[in-house]
Amino acid sequence: MKIVQDLVANLSKEEIIWLNGYLSGVASLDRKQESTASNVRKITIAYGTETGNSKKLATSFAARAKKNGIQSKLVSLDQYRLSDLSKEEWFFTIISTQGEGEPPATAKKFYDHLHQENVSLSSVRYGVLALGDTAYPLFCKAGEDVDAQLQRLGAIRVMPLHKLDTDYEVEAENWITSLLDSFNTSAPAVPQVVQTSNTKTKQHYKGKILTTINLNGSGSSKETYHIEIAANGVQYEPGDALGLIPMNSKNVVDKIINLAGADENSPVSYKNTETPLGELLRSRLSVIHLSERVVKKYSEIVQQDIPLTRMDLIDLLRIYPISQPSQFVPIVEALDPITPRLYSIASSPLAHQDEVHLTVAKNTFLLDEQKRNGLCSSYLSQLKEGDDFDFYIHKNQLFKMAPQDKDIIMIGPGTGIAPFRSFVAQRDAEGAEGRSWLFFGDQHFTTDFLYQAEWQNWLQVGALTRMNVAFSRDQDQKLYVQHKLLQHAGELFEWIEGGAYVYICGTKDPMSIDVENTLLQIITEHKQLDESQAMNYLFEMKENGRLLKDVY
Repeated sequence: MKIVQDLVANLSKEEIIWLNGYLSGVASLDRKQESTASNVRKITIAYGTETGNSKKLATSFAARAKKNGIQSKLVSLDQYRLSDLSKEEWFFTIISTQGEGEPPATAKKFYDHLHQENVSLSSVRYGVLALGDTAYPLFCKAGEDVDAQLQRLGAIRVMPLHKLDTDYEVEAENWITSLLDSFNTSAPAVPQVVQTSNTKTKQHYKGKILTTINLNGSGSSKETYHIEIAANGVQYEPGDALGLIPMNSKNVVDKIINLAGADENSPVSYKNTETPLGELLRSRLSVIHLSERVVKKYSEIVQQDIPLTRMDLIDLLRIYPISQPSQFVPIVEALDPITPRLYSIASSPLAHQDEVHLTVAKNTFLLDEQKRNGLCSSYLSQLKEGDDFDFYIHKNQLFKMAPQDKDIIMIGPGTGIAPFRSFVAQRDAEGAEGRSWLFFGDQHFTTDFLYQAEWQNWLQVGALTRMNVAFSRDQDQKLYVQHKLLQHAGELFEWIEGGAYVYICGTKDPMSIDVENTLLQIITEHKQLDESQAMNYLFEMKENGRLLKDVY
């Protein structure tokens, strides 16, 4: 101690401050070297999920930790007590990314807490496993943010942030294995780096449009298109989705270029490649419903005050015009890539070899009292026979068809019918033994009964056992699929008790919520359970893979 006192006595104020920082760094290094000691006995595994993938991995992680003699607390982030975070010793989270780099709804509270609080997490050792889709611009952004905020608050990263694409299973298990193995060593904490899956997980295809048919009859208020695509060697399974990047309207792009006073053939650097401006705006960059980030950047470039609200590029150029053509290049560079869209596949690989079929509802809405069309549905509806069509297959591990000998109950109003056309066609081609029961709904029987002739044919040959329909506008009181479920509650429950798999596809809110609540009511009444017991019954169905949803 005397040596230290003598040393400090001869130092200036600035040198003392430097020495203090140096010693703190040494202490921190020592702490990190102790952070993966072999006496780990308890960890927390928290997951944030929208589709269930993160939960699936977290459950596997917890089971493997238990086999290694490590007690684990498995918890969904929406159930996690935020005040416990600073008390954690070992904290691991598996989290997906939704929409424009956002966390899933179940993780929003935790995500906001990390960004808003300044609590010290210096005693917490952590790791983040991030799930995402490389087809989207902000790949694994929610996981990146959580990792960065935990580090900002002083937590010690003991496993590198690992970002995984849609085919994540093998690499996720390797990450878990590496982590569990590190508990058996006294090695220092791993370098503070980020790892990204290098596996090419999506098979891209070049197809051609075979046909585009409006399934709705004359007088319908809807336009729902059946689209058939030829693609040699295409591989998928019932329940999978087709992914694509839609193109902007040539008319819209031409107006943008005209307003900007630009040349459509002028080269613009994008992702280290020189691309003609017109092609870039047509097929690569989003020009409608721009994010607030892009609007803010536009405002800075043109040096005008613009409200931070979502706007189309054409409206920005018209209302807040650029003062000189040179301003347009940085505006183009600020634009986000077009976000890929996913559509449930409506065909069967056995019944429709080398083809993929889609069921696409044209999305029409009012904005500022003007009729607008959704970018992707409008693009798809205008495709003609012989047009080239690039796409990829998005594997959906959470909406797989049941074994051939199992009964299935399919609930799919509107375009939610798409995967069930795939299911029934596949079962028909396989000669499946299990029964199938379809509930379908739309507005009018005469104009909106999608694939009516096919369903009737499958009923006649026995590929479809039963079908019940609900057309909401054909009577004074609206009738929906959940009402049909109640009308057949007794027999429906017998199917469920007998081991039937239940599938729900279509709009998330309110349809899927109403359907689940109706199933809960049926289980409560026919199983004679209280509400809590019925919820556990439904939960067990989900856990056992017998209640599956593909909702949007």
